[in-house]
Amino acid sequence: MSSPVPETMRAVVLTGHGDVDMLEYREDVAVPILAAGDVLIQVAACGMNNTDINTRTGWYSKSVTGATGESVAGSDEDGSWGGGLTFPRIQGADPAGRIVAVGDGVDESWIGERVLVDAWHRDPSGDISKARYLGSELDGGFAEFVKVPSINAHSIETEVSDVELASFPCSYATAEHMLHRAGVTGGQWVLVTGASGGVGSGLIQLSKRRGANVIAVTSASKTAAVKAIGADLVIDRQAEDLDGEVMAETGGVDVFADVVGGPWFAPLLETVKRGGHYTTAGAIGGPIVSLDLRTLYLNDLTMHGATVLPPEVFANLVGYIERGEIKPIVARTFPLEHMREAQEAFVAKQHVGAMVIEI
Repeated sequence: MSSPVPETMRAVVLTGHGDVDMLEYREDVAVPILAAGDVLIQVAACGMNNTDINTRTGWYSKSVTGATGESVAGSDEDGSWGGGLTFPRIQGADPAGRIVAVGDGVDESWIGERVLVDAWHRDPSGDISKARYLGSELDGGFAEFVKVPSINAHSIETEVSDVELASFPCSYATAEHMLHRAGVTGGQWVLVTGASGGVGSGLIQLSKRRGANVIAVTSASKTAAVKAIGADLVIDRQAEDLDGEVMAETGGVDVFADVVGGPWFAPLLETVKRGGHYTTAGAIGGPIVSLDLRTLYLNDLTMHGATVLPPEVFANLVGYIERGEIKPIVARTFPLEHMREAQEAFVAKQHVGAMVIEI
């Protein structure tokens, strides 16, 4: 038996690829119908991420070669990271809230549980090519209610607020996956680009949690804020000799954790020590880069793409939050009906940390 819920809800729906006018705030969207094994979450807050912008604009399409946030409209056939989308679609990968109903086969004792959601819906076969993402291939949390498989809903006990809780999932799970793949350990130097954003701030905190040293790249105006997150050293991204400064400060890094790509990819890759690692989960500065294969093979480097994270990575993240080992960094909140304004502010990149939608 499930708790009673309304038939319709407030939500923002994406009606197609394009600018923010493709986002529609509605109050008549049908509440999701649960299948066996599902839970229904009443959303209190939902974080906003680069993937929301990229999916809206169709940036994941191979036809797009520029930086994220540009007013582009990629092909419908490959406009999301899982391929094509069907519209309308409710975005939002980071819902935080409480379970209000359960599907067949789910213990009713789950009703009332405060949960954080692992956005990756994995195929039981383990084939990551079949994984689907909440807010992309599946309707997400920019709504009053969202349904997910019960296995994706993680109970959490913390005094962190709903808004603060919603700042973690996509960004910090992505960051932890990047560091997990690169095997970051204590005493290493980790170079973090895009350090003021959600993933960047996650990379800093999670690297420090592992005992590593962090050299971060950000704009000069954000230096103090990025140091406050935990970076040991901060370099202005407008520096003429960015790679030279990294080398002068560190003597070479063990891991290059990159979410920017763009023209600085090649020079900064040269700062990675022999036997080191490059790990990436984004390319906000542009996806098309120059790679000298001699740098890769002569220096015995390992390169990692980090997208579909193993389930244990998210479970570990929940533990870090519960134990207070990482702190939420919320730059700004917006009400659901101001989604267009929120995405425009996100693209402007004047913030440090996460932006969160309050439902």
